[in-house]
Amino acid sequence: MELKWLEDFLSLAETRSFSRSAEARHVTQSAFSRRIQALELWLGVGLIDRSTYPTNLTPAGRRFRETAEETVRMLHASRFDLRAGTGTGGAVVSVAALHTLSLAFFPAWFRGIEARTGPLGTRLLAGDFHDCLQALAEGAYDFLLTFHHPSVPILLDPDLYPHRVIGCDALVAVHSPACPDAPMPRLAYAPDTFLGRVSLFAEAKGEGPSGRVAHVNAMAEALKAMALEGHGLARVPRSLVSRDLTDGRLVATGADVPLEIRLYRNRARTRAAVEAVWAAAEPYAASA
Repeated sequence: MELKWLEDFLSLAETRSFSRSAEARHVTQSAFSRRIQALELWLGVGLIDRSTYPTNLTPAGRRFRETAEETVRMLHASRFDLRAGTGTGGAVVSVAALHTLSLAFFPAWFRGIEARTGPLGTRLLAGDFHDCLQALAEGAYDFLLTFHHPSVPILLDPDLYPHRVIGCDALVAVHSPACPDAPMPRLAYAPDTFLGRVSLFAEAKGEGPSGRVAHVNAMAEALKAMALEGHGLARVPRSLVSRDLTDGRLVATGADVPLEIRLYRNRARTRAAVEAVWAAAEPYAASA
């Protein structure tokens, strides 16, 4: 087994084309095909259905894809952590953070952390709720930075993954001043996303915009961009649009939906840098 075989397989699963994946992996198509065959030989099952075009995965290939993704991600994360611990770059902590928090909260918050700990290196995964939660639970990251709302419980064992509330935010409905009057189209989250589930909860209680959905997106940043261009009304974290509201580029309407900002840690990861960040986060918890 070679790591490059897994990376080849994941590339092929994404592109569904031997030629495009070979080009992306900087090898000839024949060499790429041999490496895929070597992986199938090692596993003892066929992963690729070569009778179709575009290329499809076999049922075994579809099952193996998740394993390959997790294996590659964890190997690269472990390599990074080992190099960070033995190199000359100093201590490094890893944080999995929701997209919005990685942009609107993490930079200033971590500057405050470093004021207490001294300079630290960081490795940041900016992802969706599921990926960030999985990264923490699988031991690939030290911390999880996430929003919390009672309608979306975070099912982590508090003994293994304790948390601190380190800030607050709120979902606010916004639109461009140039947007046509009601009924205003809605810009909505995908229903399986964290903020999508919070928005659905608020709407079920009658706390929020109604009307036809003109656009669906998983990212608050994308909904904000659509709102700025006058496409409709979006519910986004206030921290993401505070400057736009002050400058008049967006207008808020309706009641806010309060959100906590939580920092979870993986208690099994006990390096000195991790303990220092956890201790430095305590004052934020006291003031939240």
